[in-house]
Amino acid sequence: MADEPLLGLRTGMYHVADLQAAKQWYARVLGKQPYFDEPFYVGFDVGGYELGLNPDTSKIKPGAGGAIVYWGVTNADSVYARLLQHGAQSVEPVEEVGGGIRHAIVRDPFGNLFGVIENPNFRGGS
Repeated sequence: MADEPLLGLRTGMYHVADLQAAKQWYARVLGKQPYFDEPFYVGFDVGGYELGLNPDTSKIKPGAGGAIVYWGVTNADSVYARLLQHGAQSVEPVEEVGGGIRHAIVRDPFGNLFGVIENPNFRGGS
């Protein structure tokens, strides 16, 4: 039996100590309410991908754990500025990394790293 292929990014998950505060913050940042909203998990559909918020911090703690989820954007400067306006803290400002690709990293109010990437070479979704 052949190995199953990886199908691409589907979910970025953040563990949060305060699920209600995180849900409200992400609803403001994303401009939409979650499609799945339970006491054990909140899920947002963002352009065909999912942002999950998990309140179980018994095994995985909130904050920077070595991985960064990058969210595709069409204007990194605009989104970066909006994240800062909503209380995120700058980790790396928007920078060009080659090939028209620009990215930035912020820390959300719950300690998670939140990356944005403007990449004209990647077509995700569906």
